[in-house]
Amino acid sequence: MSEKPEKSVVLVGGGHTHALVLQGMTSAPLEGAQVTVINPGPTAPYSGMLPGFVAGHYTRKELDIDLAALAQKANATLIDGEAKGIDLAHKLIHLENGESVSYDFASIDVGITSRMDGLQGFRQYAIPVKPLGPFSARWDAFRSTAGPKHVIIIGGGIAGAELAMAMAFALRGAREPVSVRLLDRGRILSANSVKAQKRVRKELDANGVQVLEGVEVAEVRERGVVFTDGRVFEANFVVGAAGATPHAWVPSTGLVTKDGFIDVNRSLETNEKGVFAVGDCANMTVTPRPKAGVYAVRQAPILLANLRKSLAGEALDHYNPQTDYLKLVSLGGKRAFGEKSGLGFAGNLVWRLKDRIDRSFMDQF
Repeated sequence: MSEKPEKSVVLVGGGHTHALVLQGMTSAPLEGAQVTVINPGPTAPYSGMLPGFVAGHYTRKELDIDLAALAQKANATLIDGEAKGIDLAHKLIHLENGESVSYDFASIDVGITSRMDGLQGFRQYAIPVKPLGPFSARWDAFRSTAGPKHVIIIGGGIAGAELAMAMAFALRGAREPVSVRLLDRGRILSANSVKAQKRVRKELDANGVQVLEGVEVAEVRERGVVFTDGRVFEANFVVGAAGATPHAWVPSTGLVTKDGFIDVNRSLETNEKGVFAVGDCANMTVTPRPKAGVYAVRQAPILLANLRKSLAGEALDHYNPQTDYLKLVSLGGKRAFGEKSGLGFAGNLVWRLKDRIDRSFMDQF
């Protein structure tokens, strides 16, 4: 009697959920499946440690999940490439280089981007903070070169503020002139609690970050940015950290989306049976939640279980996200602010807690 042919399972993107799925497969493989991972590069940066890396507390090696080694341990094939489309009718993942990968079951975990393509000069002279890999490389090169350092971060959400404090800390003590400015068209931190706003504003000031609110950038130039009111600010490192933008190719896949994010049900499955989406690129329709790494991490065991159940033709499990979680914000130096259930706390001990949580996550790999 001939063996049943193996099914093809393709993990599109090396986000946190997929990394944890691969880790789970190292001890319990997906029976009856050939697993392929598609990711632009052999590593994937861990977002939780990015501010610490920017500040100089972590090396680039400490920041990166080694997807190549992880895939090898999980007996999966890693394709170094970037997905640019999906043909649902023929079950094909299209890559940027023109090649295609066939699948029986697929999961999408490509994260988001903070590119601002509508802003004149952004593509030529600025860098989005997401994807993290290209940003990390550019920041590493910038901070290691001699000369004045004038940084502008466009987007005053909590991520932009955290980044601004980390950059100011990293550049502190430089012999050359340094400036770090955080811009927002409205008020910074408007989506955060009053406690978080007060603490982070105080820390931005302590780190020497200049906050400019109610301003809008009209153009990014090689040596600065131009506001809509005509003012010009010098800058040789401009970062886009405004909001979460889906990758441009996602809405054209035929999958149901909301504002470009892929709709998924309680089982993390899209409208296309056998195709899942997780992490920041997904929109949980039944239990909507903000974009946060904690949900990506908690989705991993459910996705792994549902890939097994899909292969076996069984009913899928449900993911039930928590309503609250511990929010930890780096404050430049080895200090952090924490908030949960309306309580806020800050200091070195909070940093140590964050550091322990982040290192524990990375130690899994």
